[in-house]
Amino acid sequence: MRETLAAFADLTRAHFFFVWPLLFCSGLALAFANYGGFSWELVGRAALIGLFGFEAGFVLNDYVDREYDRRDVDGSLTRYWRPFGERPIPAGKLSPGAAFAVFLVLAGLAAALAATLPSPHNLYVLGIMGYSYLVEYFYQTKKRNQTVPVAQMVGRTDFALFPVAGYLVYGNPDATALLFFLFFYPWTLAHLGANDIADIVNDRARGMATIPSLTFGLTGSAPEDPTPVLYGMKGAAAWVLGFSAIHAGMALVFGLTLGPIAIAGFGAGLILLGAANYLILRGKTADAAMRALPLMHASLLIYAAAIIAGAVL
Repeated sequence: MRETLAAFADLTRAHFFFVWPLLFCSGLALAFANYGGFSWELVGRAALIGLFGFEAGFVLNDYVDREYDRRDVDGSLTRYWRPFGERPIPAGKLSPGAAFAVFLVLAGLAAALAATLPSPHNLYVLGIMGYSYLVEYFYQTKKRNQTVPVAQMVGRTDFALFPVAGYLVYGNPDATALLFFLFFYPWTLAHLGANDIADIVNDRARGMATIPSLTFGLTGSAPEDPTPVLYGMKGAAAWVLGFSAIHAGMALVFGLTLGPIAIAGFGAGLILLGAANYLILRGKTADAAMRALPLMHASLLIYAAAIIAGAVL
């Protein structure tokens, strides 16, 4: 029983569980502020939608990549993301069928809760859910064979839309929803670049075309050279820095619409993001990215908390 519970915890990245309801409800808090009203019952429902929906995405990720994950040779990132440090499907702790059943249960619970929202909010949230799972599948399969980062650019729209879906639980598609997306999308791409740098050894073993290993259609690397001449670790570090800079600009624009509390929180988050970029640019190694990831995740928590505080206070 303990082994099974540990496998489920690893499958769902259970120690990060509190992040997803918080991020989802940051969108809801903005909707309450913009449209008036408040409901603890709706907050609870939204928190569960965010929790079940995001965890389902994690499980789908593992299910789709189950055969490729058997090729992993470095467990550093796995130990960071999973409380018991294993990928349960390749490790034989869970069957693919059991994992897919978990996905269906979690996604079904999220969808059932979303369906109880008044129209058209239920349609907004369900539409984003369906889109996100399709895009997650596209991302996992497309990055196996590409020369330009289509998988990454399209694939991270699902994460960027996650807090927007929280906003649409109560609000409507409007300028705030758009700004939230434009604020968060560059962060998701910067985070993806850092995650790819940290996992470069495994992605090479899997044959994945991630940010550090992409050639962007160019040639020039020797076949035996695992890092392309132009778009290797330096290119990946530039990717992280570039999207972090775009994110910082959007943080200013978005923050000015939200008020001083949000601006202060965004400033604190950007300091952490800047420190993460410094580590990556100085090291340009998987170890440097591993040290940077907790700072990036802390910035996300600060952003969500600042948005909620700014909406409530």
